[in-house]
Amino acid sequence: MEPGRAGCILFLLLLPALAAATPGEFDPYRVLGVGRSSSQADIKKAYKRLAREWHPDKNKDPGAEDKFIQISKAYEILSNEEKRANFDRYGDAGESQGFSQQQHRQFHRFHDGFYFDESFFHFPFNSERRDTSDEKYLLHFSHYINEIVPDSFKKPYLIKITSDWCFSCIHIEPVWKEVAQELEVLGAGIGVVHAGYERRLAHHLGAHSTPTLLGLINGKITFFHNAVIRENLWQFVENLLPGNLVEKITDKNYIRFLSDWKKDNKPHVLLFDHMPVVPLLYKLTAFAYRDYLSFGYVYVGLQGTEELSSQYNINVYTPTMMIFKEHIDRPADVVQAREMKKQLIDDFLSQNKFLMVARLTSQRLFQELCPVKKSHRQRKHCVVLLSGEGEKFAEAYEAFLTFAVANTKDTLKFVHIYSDRQPEFADTLLMDRGRSAVVILERRNNAGKIAYKAMEEAWQGSKEDSFILLDLLDQLRTDPGLLSSETIVADLNDELAPMFLIRWFYSTLDYVSDCWDSLFHSNWREMMPLLSLLFSALFILFGTVIVQAFSDSSDTRDSSPSGKEETTAKTEKNDASFSKESNSRIPKKGFVEVTELTDINYTSNLVRLRPGHMNVVLILSNSTKTPLLQKFALEVYTFTGSSSLHFSFLSLDKHREWLEYLLEFAQDAAPIPNQYDKHFLERDYTGYVLALNGHKKYFCLFKPHRSGDEGGTLGSCKDYDALQHAEARGKSSCSPGSRSIKNKLHKLSFWMERLLEGSLQRFYIPSWPSLD
Repeated sequence: MEPGRAGCILFLLLLPALAAATPGEFDPYRVLGVGRSSSQADIKKAYKRLAREWHPDKNKDPGAEDKFIQISKAYEILSNEEKRANFDRYGDAGESQGFSQQQHRQFHRFHDGFYFDESFFHFPFNSERRDTSDEKYLLHFSHYINEIVPDSFKKPYLIKITSDWCFSCIHIEPVWKEVAQELEVLGAGIGVVHAGYERRLAHHLGAHSTPTLLGLINGKITFFHNAVIRENLWQFVENLLPGNLVEKITDKNYIRFLSDWKKDNKPHVLLFDHMPVVPLLYKLTAFAYRDYLSFGYVYVGLQGTEELSSQYNINVYTPTMMIFKEHIDRPADVVQAREMKKQLIDDFLSQNKFLMVARLTSQRLFQELCPVKKSHRQRKHCVVLLSGEGEKFAEAYEAFLTFAVANTKDTLKFVHIYSDRQPEFADTLLMDRGRSAVVILERRNNAGKIAYKAMEEAWQGSKEDSFILLDLLDQLRTDPGLLSSETIVADLNDELAPMFLIRWFYSTLDYVSDCWDSLFHSNWREMMPLLSLLFSALFILFGTVIVQAFSDSSDTRDSSPSGKEETTAKTEKNDASFSKESNSRIPKKGFVEVTELTDINYTSNLVRLRPGHMNVVLILSNSTKTPLLQKFALEVYTFTGSSSLHFSFLSLDKHREWLEYLLEFAQDAAPIPNQYDKHFLERDYTGYVLALNGHKKYFCLFKPHRSGDEGGTLGSCKDYDALQHAEARGKSSCSPGSRSIKNKLHKLSFWMERLLEGSLQRFYIPSWPSLD
């Protein structure tokens, strides 16, 4: 018998033995340290203990992230009765497709033990040998949701969905490997999803076949539909970026471009290069820094840029990057290199993200320029000029700018604010908004508490004013107690935020473009939501016309009413038309129905909540129940007209563990308490509000409004004591403790507005925990 035929027969005889081999090495019981007869409560406790111990933010061990992923995977299997039963019977949770990782290893050992070469069987599908270069790009569902999606607002991602036993995946492998390496060097993100082991993520991305290539930017997915060649992939990534990132600059428009720093409140960057098109590296950089800098590109070989090159003494043979701030006649910083590398550009731009005297136009900018002190060695002081707009205050601003340029120290930041645009902030620090003033401040916490010292006289920009300010800064260097005044300032308004109509227009434009793209490229499975929406709209339209026609014909057959009845009918008709034209959120009742969320109604009010409906849940304790419910009803009353919103409250004294479990999925929303923390049961979550979408398994979080002391914590034990004493004496809920507790829900109505707009951050969970 020939050797090749003998090998094939031997392989076929041993194949059933391979399929019946021992199950995979991954044992969720061993990972969580529980027995096979453990209850769900024991499994949950073990998971929470291990998750806190191995969370990457808490544990700095190099293998903490992998261990945390194993713990999450084990809990996902054991917390689901169906998956747990499948694992107990077959050693697998029932989600894998094709050969598992263990079967791959067994097949590999089978090769080595019998000295078979892979080419003998003509099976080039083994991912362990074929996809070694993709291992560092592999994505998991939680990693994609928590890290890749937020990071896509800084750089675009090119993602490949692949699987074993895929012929087409082998053909695109050389091109993919080359393009992935090139784009990663330029600053683009690369990801690989193995559909066999990450089915949930593959379906979430809408990939129903392999291979599939897609782009991710700003959280939006775009599919690649062209031939997989290098030029097409480069063009695809470039087309993901917005078209207005980089402006072409010539002699005619460079003065206007550089002068826009006043309107944009950003430094402006110019790249001089001899390439006729803007390099992709520069576009990716412009996208990453678009919130801080404005970018322009000068093609030095183009006729019409001679004056610009001569003005700034540009070497046309070497790429040059310049940053301009308040003075457009000279650059604030320059870098030249024969080959611009990403690291060089990032270092250069990160040091020049702000103007010399940046204008505080948003709370985010205030937090970056004036960070909260973390220690005495990391003190950061802000010197703030509060003035008005126009020529009347121009001289004072120019003098302040000159002073800032001459006093560039790491511990000082010079900023200015238009008092009329930030009235709440200015009124807290100024007695008279009509004059310019200089205030030295230091932020003490994120709740708005600051320590400050204001110059006694108005800032006129004279030399005497400069000497007085310089003397105050010298005293501050040796005596931090100079900032003797303390107050709480309100959050700054976002002056440069687009209007609602503009945001709505761009959202509509994106939706229309997605629908148009789906008409030509999507398969029927991807087209079903669009077709369903289209047919539903047509059904409603024609159904309304038919019902209206029948109602009109029946009205004509009715006899005309008497005079009094006719007047009443007209009044009711006018009222009906008014109700149709008015906002659909007008409350239908004079009160708010708020039910307690308990283990009895938990399933109907959340787990099996109808699609499109949300339950807004207030967290309270027994001592804060009355004042918080009163304030909660006032804040949400105007939203009770929406039939898709339900309102409930949850007792923190009874269901603290359930709340702690949910907050672990909220990034930076609440710290994950350490298992040895003695204050674990003392954490104050009263005033938290959660909007729970039971169908899609996500929630939005409202954190209480903080004001007052260093920690910014209201409703502390003192407040609770004051409230309890007031209730014992039979007083009303208007005591100081009650008032501070009610202040926790300050600005809840604004949060509800954003909830209905869909602009709040969403935290997804694998499954709803039981409410024990």
